[in-house]
Order: sequence, then C-alpha cells, then structure tokens
Amino acid sequence: MSASTLRIALVGNPNCGKTALFNQLTGGRQKVANYAGVTVERKEGRFTAPSGRVLQILDLPGTYSFEANSPDEQITRDVCAGTYPGEAAPDLIICVADATNLRLHLRFVLEVKRLGRPVVLALNMMDTARQRGIVIDVPELQRRLGLPVVETIAVKRGGAKALIERVDGEVPTAALAQPDDAASRADLHAQVREILTATVAMPRTTAVFDDALDRWALHPVFGLLILAVVMFLVFQAVYAAGKPMSDLIGGGFGWLGEHVAALMPAGPLQSLVTNGLFGGIGTVLGFLPVILVLFLFILILEESGYLPRAAFLLDRLMLSVGLTGRSFIPLLSSFACAIPGIMGTRSIQDPRDRLATILIAPLMTCSARLPVYALLIGAFIPIRYVFGVFNLQGIVLFLLYLAGILGAMAVGWVMKHIRRDKSEHALMMELPSYRMPKLRDVAIGLYERGAIFLKRLTGVILGLTVLMWFISTFPSPPAGATGPAINYSFAGYIGRGLQYIFAPIGFNWQISLALIPAFAARETAVAALATVYLVGGEAGGGLGHALAGQISLASALSLLVWFAYAPQCMSTLAVIRRETNSWRNVAISFGYMFGMAYAASFIVYQVARVLS
Repeated sequence: MSASTLRIALVGNPNCGKTALFNQLTGGRQKVANYAGVTVERKEGRFTAPSGRVLQILDLPGTYSFEANSPDEQITRDVCAGTYPGEAAPDLIICVADATNLRLHLRFVLEVKRLGRPVVLALNMMDTARQRGIVIDVPELQRRLGLPVVETIAVKRGGAKALIERVDGEVPTAALAQPDDAASRADLHAQVREILTATVAMPRTTAVFDDALDRWALHPVFGLLILAVVMFLVFQAVYAAGKPMSDLIGGGFGWLGEHVAALMPAGPLQSLVTNGLFGGIGTVLGFLPVILVLFLFILILEESGYLPRAAFLLDRLMLSVGLTGRSFIPLLSSFACAIPGIMGTRSIQDPRDRLATILIAPLMTCSARLPVYALLIGAFIPIRYVFGVFNLQGIVLFLLYLAGILGAMAVGWVMKHIRRDKSEHALMMELPSYRMPKLRDVAIGLYERGAIFLKRLTGVILGLTVLMWFISTFPSPPAGATGPAINYSFAGYIGRGLQYIFAPIGFNWQISLALIPAFAARETAVAALATVYLVGGEAGGGLGHALAGQISLASALSLLVWFAYAPQCMSTLAVIRRETNSWRNVAISFGYMFGMAYAASFIVYQVARVLS
C-alpha cells in the first residue's frame, strides 16, 4: 500500500447505517466481488480526498461481536485483525454506531479498539437521537473511549465531509492490543455501563412508549394474533387499492393494441406488436400496481420497527420445526425475492441450519408469483365480501402466502427429523424503537422494487415473450388444415407433448407450454399464456376471460398451488449452487419442490373436481 493511499475498514452492527455511509462516501465508485473461497461479498470503494490522498474503503459485513462464527462475521473479524489470507491489514478502522442505541453498539466499539489498530467512531443517526430526546456528551464520550468521534447522518448525507476531513488528516494513534478472554469480555460490559452513565441521557418517555406497545406486540398469544390480523389486512388492501389500477392499465394496453392493429397491415409484424408486445408484455405490466401496493405496506411495517418484532414472535415457532431464529430475516427477504434471501443465510453460523434455510427459502411467496396469482384469482374468484367487509379475493391471496409458509415449516420439520443434530440456536437481534416511517425512504424502496420489475420486464420477459410469439405463429398450418392455426405451430406440438405429464393435475397444453418460459421468470407465464391465447384468437375479451372459458375452477386452483410450491425459477437454483457449491443440493431443491408441487396440485385438482 503506497503512502498516498489509506486503506480503511468500515465496520459496525447490522442496521447501524454502515452501508448507507459507505454509499455516501464512495458514490458509484464501488467494486463488488467475493472473498476468495467463500460466497461473502467484498464491497470496496475508493475516492480521492481533498489532500490528494486516495481513500480505499472496505465495507465489511455487519456483526454484533467478534465472538460470532458465521462466515461473514468471521471475515469481518479476520480482516480487522489483519489475519485474513490475501487481504492486507487496514490502516484505519471506522466503526459506525447507532446513536439511538449506544447501549448495544458500544460493546462492539470496545472490541474493535482492543485490536490495537487506529479507530475512528462514526456516531450515526444523530438527528434521530436528538428527535427522541437522547442527549449524548460527544466530547466526554471521545475522552472516555480514547477515540476520535465524528457525528454523522448517513441517510441525509450529513457528517460525511467532517468524517473525510478527520480520516484525511493525521491517522489517530492506535490503542494497545488487549487479550481476548472471558475476564476481558466481562470487563467490556462494565466499561459500557460506566461510559453510558457518564455520557448518555435517555428520556423516560421513549422507553415507556416502546414498552407499552411491546407488551401487546411481543405477547406470545396476542402478538401472534396481531401479526395475523396485520398481514390479513395488508392483503385486503392489496386488492382494494391495487386491483382497480391493474384493471385500468390492462384495459389501456388492450385499447392501445386494438388501435395500433388498425393502423398496421395484417401480417406477422402486426401479430408480433399486438399479440406479443401489447398482449404479452402489457398483461404482465398491468400487475405492477398490485406488487407496488404490497411492498408499500411491507416497507411501512419495516420502517415503523414492527417487522423485527415479528422475528421474535415467530422465533419459538421456527425452532419447533427445525429452523434457527436467525432464519427469519433471510426468509422474510425471500418474500421479495428468494435470491437475496438465500444470500442472507450467510449470517447463520450452523452449516446445517444454513442449508435448511436455503432449501426452504424458495417456498416463500416472492413478488414474481403475484402476477400469476392476481390473474387466476381475478379470473376465477368472484368479487364477494365475507361478513360484508373482507374481500374474498384478498382472502385467497392471503391463504396462498400462508400455504407457502406452512409448506416451508413442514419441510423444515422433516429436515429436523432427518438430520442427526437436533440442537437449537436462539435468535439474537436488535429491536429498534418504534418510529414514523419516512416518506422518502418508503418512496425509494418502492422505486427500487418497481425498477427491478420493469428491468425484468424489458429484459428476460420481453425476450421470452417474443420467443413465445414466434413458436406460436410458425410454422403456418398446412393447406387444407381445419383446426386453429396455433395447433400446427411449434407451440402446439410442444404443448401437447407436455400435456401428457401435466394432465393428471388439470393443465391443458397451453398451461403446460407456459411452464417452460416461466422456469426462467415466473411472471413470464402470464405473458406466455396471453401470447398463446391471443395468437390462437381465444383472448378477445382479455386473458382472464379466455382462461375462465378454457379451463375449470379445479384446474385454476391446481395451477395456483403449483406456483406456490414449484421450482419455477432458474436464477434461484443457480444461487443455491453458488452458495452451497453443490449440484447435489440443487437437485434436492428441484426434486423435492417439483414433487411437492405435483402432489399438492394433484390432490387439489382431484378434490376440487369431485366437489364441483
């Protein structure tokens, strides 16, 4: 490392604002890779300080303590200590701490100091601390810690300039390295209490308010009831607010497609534009409001501080079915997408617990399933109100999410009884204070989810939709053909071949064919069905109308159950391979999910046929 380059490690507890500060300092000048031999991401950014010195910042995984043993937390410990192979020791460590919760964060700050390396403390979220009436004597805190302390507000770009000026100047003197044993660790708790007493004044009202809410929110019985009611109301709101907007967008694309078709001469190009693009892509895009409304409520619950409490509520239940308490956060992430959820299992210490969580994460209902659910529910479930209040369509959507959760718990229970190790690991997690969600943060979260959806729509979904149009259009029917033209296309032949496999669970050849592109992206099933039915001339009244006229309610219910459990995501299987470094685990995941989906769909289809 040259004298003109300062190598800085950025560390802190999870959710302390460390990554927000990293993004603020480095901007777009970041490089993301993996540490050698493991799947933990290595995020590095660099920029030139006013003095001309290059600051190279390494954003290390969050950890509560250097005593932890999960893969990502081990890397944080070893890199800071300068013992990680192939990674140079940092010249300086910036330790980020949440000013609203110093009681939990100071212990880790003292652990970092004991390494004997130069340290600067970034006291983050100072604006929130002041709003809550928390008074921190920063000069006294700096004196007692023996470390430079800089106030920052990462989410508002506050304090970054002061932090850069501090690290760009003279590197602080390192404290003497101290032994790490049981006696010294016990001494850390005493030091934290002493420092807090001398430097932090907490308002009584904040603690009283949080405690009053937590008496109900964390109650082992009433807390679970509250959680169930909250999630039930969220799904009611999804249909109350999202469905009208989806219908408006879908109708708009249908109207636009008709007018464009009238302006173009008949032929393959007209068919591609109207049936492939407006019909296929437009149908999928129509479900964007449903996805955004769902994530709006999830983001509000997350920003308010309620979702972390749901982790504690479900911890005991998860332990009973063989999952560690630390599985909750990766599984919660999987409701957006299984890929970040699987990657989030790196924080789980026990390899068996981690593998179990990886294998069941795809059963969580991700956002890619929503267009399929919304299509089938809208086509087959009538708009009725139970007890005059609750939307029946919202109830069905809630039950589908519940089916994914119960399926995951059942698989976890089976794994618990198959493996030899029956040990249980308790969940250690910081509970943030309740707070009003910030409009800006919620808006950014919605923008990111919408951008991801649109990126998939204009990428893989668009490509697969055009491919579906092509195989549904060509080759042309032979002379004297009496059936629909699509029956003689590539799609017709492939679909009828697949129907032999899926007929026992009620799928016609069009649905069987749509499962192929849906393996690359679940949402593509909607675009594929729209394209096939439009090319076949059977979707004049919209895709939902066409499905209602072509398949039975039993087949629709079977298809809903199929998408709840089936391994319809190639990217997820690829991430399982990368995270476990095993094709065997990929085969296990695909095999058990396919078998589970087929068996459940078969039962639902046969029972529904008898009852109807």
